[in-house]
Amino acid sequence: MTGLRPVETRRDLRDFLAFTDHLYAGEERFVPPLHATVRGWHRRGVRLFLLRRGGRVVARTTLHTDAALDARLGRDTQLFGLTEFAEEAAEELFEAICAAGAAAGRKAAFGPVSLLPNQAGGVITSGFGERGFIDSAWNRPYYPAAYEACGFSRRFESDTWICPVPQEPVFAFDDARIRAEELRVHRGDRRRVREQLPILREMLNTSFAQLGYYTEISAEQLAEQTDGLAYLLDEALLLYLTKAGRPVAFVLCLPDISRFIAGIRGNLHLVHQLRLLATRSRYRREAVLIIKGTVPDEQGHGYMRLLSRELHDGLRRGGYHTLRSTYVERDNPGSAAQYVAMGGRPLHGYTFYDKDLA
Repeated sequence: MTGLRPVETRRDLRDFLAFTDHLYAGEERFVPPLHATVRGWHRRGVRLFLLRRGGRVVARTTLHTDAALDARLGRDTQLFGLTEFAEEAAEELFEAICAAGAAAGRKAAFGPVSLLPNQAGGVITSGFGERGFIDSAWNRPYYPAAYEACGFSRRFESDTWICPVPQEPVFAFDDARIRAEELRVHRGDRRRVREQLPILREMLNTSFAQLGYYTEISAEQLAEQTDGLAYLLDEALLLYLTKAGRPVAFVLCLPDISRFIAGIRGNLHLVHQLRLLATRSRYRREAVLIIKGTVPDEQGHGYMRLLSRELHDGLRRGGYHTLRSTYVERDNPGSAAQYVAMGGRPLHGYTFYDKDLA
């Protein structure tokens, strides 16, 4: 891997984390990953790499694999993520990624994923004038052309969405069905988040099992992704529905703290955590829809309409005016239809990239 070197020292790790401070200097639209998350991956053995020229960092990436995703995609795949680069370094970086994968016997390279496509990652391909947000990507406009010039092809093309919070109800549901079908809407509870997470995880894995990129999320992965959820949670924005006591649908939104995370450049240390806790009311005007789903055998019964009605009521009562959504695949029009009904529009074009190595 000519030029690409592993992160081994504390200085290397600091340089890895600081690279985006330089690459996106003065750019408020980029929202960096949390330093604590990256440090945690490094401690667990996720391999981080830097590309330097003349002692100056010009690119970074992770190189990792996942057996479950290999099985899902039907081939041994070299995954890469947290992938950022100066324009002039793209060719050298991607050649090194592909060379590493080929040397390890991998059949393809796929990314950027951090650490899996159902967690985070991706590249935006349009909407560069719109800011990024938590759990989503924002990158320089030269990124898509750089990937494609190096032989990568788009995979799982999607869009993020932005919607005004409707001032009047948009989604109708026959309330007579609530009693007849033994339906009950449950709300988030900061004191019971640990108890509620396993319920959400079971529905999440069942609901998304048919998607081509999705691998089952473990209890450990979900705990990591939702670390700190309790103190950020707006209880009206975490909802799940039971039918005769069985969980069948869910939706999770969070207050959009993207501007705060961008302002501290991803370094959410204890002092910044306290600042965020003290000022969190400032970040209750915009929200991000992280994920929603209905278990397969209950899809098509309108249960997401019921949850959406309750969610939008919570957003209105909470004073929110804008809802953003993480990426929705373009061949999943059912999910996008709800955003259209709200008067929403696509925000960023979104894709992952794939290249055969055989």
